[in-house]
Amino acid sequence: MRTAARAPLRVPETWVPEKHSRFGPFITRETYRLEDGSRRRWSSRRHRKGHEHLTQRTILWQPRALGWWIAVLFAVGSFLFALGVVPSYATWVGPVPDAWTFFVGSLFFTSAAYLQFVQAINAPPDPGATERMRFRLFAWEPHRIDLWACGIQSLGTLWFNWSTFAATRSALDAEQAHKMIWRPDMLGSIAFIVASWLAWAEVCHGWFAWRPRDVSWWIVAANLGGSIAFLISAFAAYVDPATGTVWRLPLANVGTFVGAVGFLVGAALLIPEMRSASRAET
Repeated sequence: MRTAARAPLRVPETWVPEKHSRFGPFITRETYRLEDGSRRRWSSRRHRKGHEHLTQRTILWQPRALGWWIAVLFAVGSFLFALGVVPSYATWVGPVPDAWTFFVGSLFFTSAAYLQFVQAINAPPDPGATERMRFRLFAWEPHRIDLWACGIQSLGTLWFNWSTFAATRSALDAEQAHKMIWRPDMLGSIAFIVASWLAWAEVCHGWFAWRPRDVSWWIVAANLGGSIAFLISAFAAYVDPATGTVWRLPLANVGTFVGAVGFLVGAALLIPEMRSASRAET
């Protein structure tokens, strides 16, 4: 098809592409002129978020929708990360249970990130969101910015799993703490900021946009801010391999808390985004 090399969609021959928005090699939005003279606009994030069927119940209870589970799992994981750095909680439960709080939170992050990837790869292949495919659990489509964002974030959560699980072991020496806690934490934070930046570019259709009326914009802004805070926390949590001293522990805790709140806000906004995305593509 004429448009197959331009956008990751199966577009009818009668649909004529008129203009598109691009970030690097990725097309994030495209406008088509249809045979009857009307126009249809396709956008990457809204296309994959808007194809799920929602029941007539309250938007707060949609257990049959994958997007609802993504929101809930991200929210629980974010809450546990924020709870883990609250001084009164850490003092009350002790260092080992506090470390397990982070590890359990990271598992929720991993589950949510993978479901987000599954949601992306199972979006309808046509811009009208009418054609269905066989349900898939994995796919490799490197021309799609959303798959890069979701895939890299999933990889980052695995590094967080490694880091937070290692932190539950009390017998680590300084060098082991540096290699098994700090390094994967830094790698996970880098992966999160790359993924969040790609998601930001997907919504902004470029390097920057100001769209305060768009709930998707607020989601990616909150996640990008949270990822920046996580990266600052990772730098501050540098473990000296000789002494085991953490470079700036208070800053690391603040960064973790702010990052978790950012992702908690983003998770909460995924719920209203489900409703707005299901109405129509923009």
